[in-house]
Amino acid sequence: MVEDKRIYLIALSQLKGVGCALARHLLQYFGEAEAVFTEKGRLLEKVPGIGRHTVAGILETRAEALLGAERELAFVEKNRIRLYFITESDYPTRLHYCQDAPAVFYFKGNADLNARHILGIVGTRKATDYGNGLTVALLKNLAEMFPGLLIVSGLAYGIDVCAHRNALKNGLPTVGVLAHGLDRIYPAVHRNVAVEMLENGGLLSDFTSGTVPARENFLQRNRLIAGLTDATVVVESAEKGGALVTADIAFSYGREVYAFPGRTMDRHSGGCNRLIQVNKAGLITSAHDLAAALGWDAGEASAPKDAMLPFPRDIPDHPLLNLLAEKGEMQVNELAAASGMPICQLSPMLFELELAGHVKVLPGNVYKLMP
Repeated sequence: MVEDKRIYLIALSQLKGVGCALARHLLQYFGEAEAVFTEKGRLLEKVPGIGRHTVAGILETRAEALLGAERELAFVEKNRIRLYFITESDYPTRLHYCQDAPAVFYFKGNADLNARHILGIVGTRKATDYGNGLTVALLKNLAEMFPGLLIVSGLAYGIDVCAHRNALKNGLPTVGVLAHGLDRIYPAVHRNVAVEMLENGGLLSDFTSGTVPARENFLQRNRLIAGLTDATVVVESAEKGGALVTADIAFSYGREVYAFPGRTMDRHSGGCNRLIQVNKAGLITSAHDLAAALGWDAGEASAPKDAMLPFPRDIPDHPLLNLLAEKGEMQVNELAAASGMPICQLSPMLFELELAGHVKVLPGNVYKLMP
């Protein structure tokens, strides 16, 4: 019997054949991770969607996974790394609603992962002067418009590290999502940037210490960039690359995707142009374009409430309308967190309220009361 219950949660995703979606399914079925390690195989086989082969893999690796989790917890505590468990209330709301969200991830830094606005910026590792220039201008203008904006990227060469550096330069917090454990930095040449990010932002991974930056890990980490953010911006990308994977994942999550266009014959922008062509990304040319598309109001923090709602109006007694009346504009994930309702239950209710003329939906799935 393990005294520290966190060990079971850490070990859950280390079991053979148990990925993020299955780990979450097991938590929902049993109500706790400990049961997966203590129940007999016969009971595990009763879990819907789990076959004997998967159960055999779980039973085979339970002891090893627990030992590894004990070592990982010791590493986490020694290095003052924060653990985020999907079963706890401080788990990032945006990520929580992604089906393949990790049961646990590791974070070192001081960023608010539930910040009002969070933006993912990704692109090619072989950035051109055009791509770097777009990134520099985008971050400079976004910082002027939204001083608390959190920037998320992958700490890779090219557009990623350019986004991190310019976020820091302009005073914006920035988080790097890693394709390996927090016991190393890859590429090593970005170590100084990573250290600076710990002071204003942080580093995040769902891989345990000792995990090397294998090729497949980069594709897996891209889902966290997409899931943590309101929108993903692809600055510059060829027709193949990790940035397009991130964009596809964000699109599958129902998140906003935007891209800067490039010249039609420029292979470095072929991926961006294609995203726009197939309607997977909105075309933007500036930070102002992006803010307008997302429905972000740069003056929202300072606008007096009575200026936004000059005359009182009768509002039906409805929990969602009451929330909007109290908080003002709210993104759908914020509404889900505040109301305690899952998105699948929330969406049809919001649609009915929209049809009834009580709410208006803005770009970025932001809702507000109709005047």
